[in-house]
Amino acid sequence: MSGTSYTDGTSGLSYTHGTSGTPLLGDTIGANLDRAVAAWPDREALVDVPSGRRWTYARFAADVEELAYALLASGVAKGDRVGIWAVNCPEWVLVQYATARIGAIMVNINPAYRTHEVEYVLKQAGVSLLFASLGHKTSDYRAMVEQVRGRCPQLRETVYIGDSSWEALAGRGTPGPYEVLSCDDPINIQYTSGTTGFPKGATLSHHNILNNGYFVGELIAYTEQDRVCIPVPFYHCFGMVMGNLAATSHGACMVIPAPSFDPAATLRAVQDERCTSLYGVPTMFIAELNLPDFATYDLSSLRTGIMAGSPCPVEVMKRVVAEMHMAEVSICYGMTETSPVSLQTRRDDDLEHRTATVGRVLPHIETKVVDPATGVTQPRGTAGELCTRGYSVMLGYWNEPEKTAEAVDPGRWMHTGDLAVMREDGYVEIVGRIKDMIIRGGENIYPREIEEFLYAHPKIADVQVVGVPDERYGEEVLACVIARDAADPPTLEELRAFCEGRLAHYKIPSRLRVMDSFPMTVSGKVRKIELRENHAARG
Repeated sequence: MSGTSYTDGTSGLSYTHGTSGTPLLGDTIGANLDRAVAAWPDREALVDVPSGRRWTYARFAADVEELAYALLASGVAKGDRVGIWAVNCPEWVLVQYATARIGAIMVNINPAYRTHEVEYVLKQAGVSLLFASLGHKTSDYRAMVEQVRGRCPQLRETVYIGDSSWEALAGRGTPGPYEVLSCDDPINIQYTSGTTGFPKGATLSHHNILNNGYFVGELIAYTEQDRVCIPVPFYHCFGMVMGNLAATSHGACMVIPAPSFDPAATLRAVQDERCTSLYGVPTMFIAELNLPDFATYDLSSLRTGIMAGSPCPVEVMKRVVAEMHMAEVSICYGMTETSPVSLQTRRDDDLEHRTATVGRVLPHIETKVVDPATGVTQPRGTAGELCTRGYSVMLGYWNEPEKTAEAVDPGRWMHTGDLAVMREDGYVEIVGRIKDMIIRGGENIYPREIEEFLYAHPKIADVQVVGVPDERYGEEVLACVIARDAADPPTLEELRAFCEGRLAHYKIPSRLRVMDSFPMTVSGKVRKIELRENHAARG
């Protein structure tokens, strides 16, 4: 349990505080990397499976240093914004650590963004230098940057990963002193995927993300012996904090299986690199388990990993533990604005805690569940909005003080927008988003409950439940499903018969849509708003 416990604070109320005998780190990210290099110079730090390139900690630190000096020579100073618009690759990781080394603020740009979104981020953050992939899937990043360059006056240089501009930049630097940094300096802006309007730039410090990566790694007992397979995107906290920073703060190795998620490439990387830990959102694990040749991969090196992003279905968790050898797999809950993790299951938690809850509070963090209307802390077992406070809460939304004040209250509590129940033992169940809750004829319905139930249907491989407009009841329940066998999908009648007598009548889906796949964010979350909008558009 890493010496971690929690305290009730006030008996019977939904409040917990993660006490710990392990102190917070006061380092900058650069200083923390120096510690790892001094302790394990010859251990592998980074492996890029697609290109076959490998870095020891000593070589990785040298390349980070070279890039840091090159940025300084290019006129990038402490506090300047450096954008990165790229798929997973070693250069992404080098940029992450080099910008942190000099105190520049790295701006993560979603690889799926189109021109108007990229333009917004470049202008809103005031990016002066941009690193970009040449392209990804159907996107030609170079052409898209050229389209927006004239409207982004602060952007003075673009460096493309994989062409001569990268080598030209890297060769510019000459060794010299760095500016003195504070661990509270901002060094990262991550744009949260807004469902309405443009996204907001959560601004994070060394202290925010280094400590979060470190304590996430502590709770799954990382050491320099671990090799972490990271198929989740670096542009998101899951990849760059829970992946990269958790690894380097423990001397572990970061393994990149592919530029973007590929289930077969992921399992191949685990097998060939003897990875001990594997990350993913539940849909990624489902895709891996559903590979026709899944049983042929040797995954015996695995012992742990992290599943996050959305709740894990019980049947999926059973298979991950039994068939992927991940007996110590951990569930994490968080959000970009909290660096990201606030709650996590522990290594020895049982199946029920790993599937019905998102764990309990991390060391040095407070959580509470409040009445959304009054802000008053709820009794244990009563649903309300989950709030979190501590070192992990962002500095604010970049240049948006009003939006910051809407999310972070005067007591420095971050309001998550998630509906949660805190159990007597301090573990937290997420019962839905406040905005995802379905209200049918005055009854509150939490989609997760119905989804969990429908996962047991023999014809269903994956399911998402959303509320759709209905003249009579206000909202009705729509089940969007991916069939196990595309040739034999479930019918609405079969679905309703399966639910009859086992779910309350108002929770039984009245509508069904069979789909090939769900609309996803790049970080692997299902876009429920799109499922609702698509239904409305189809009528």
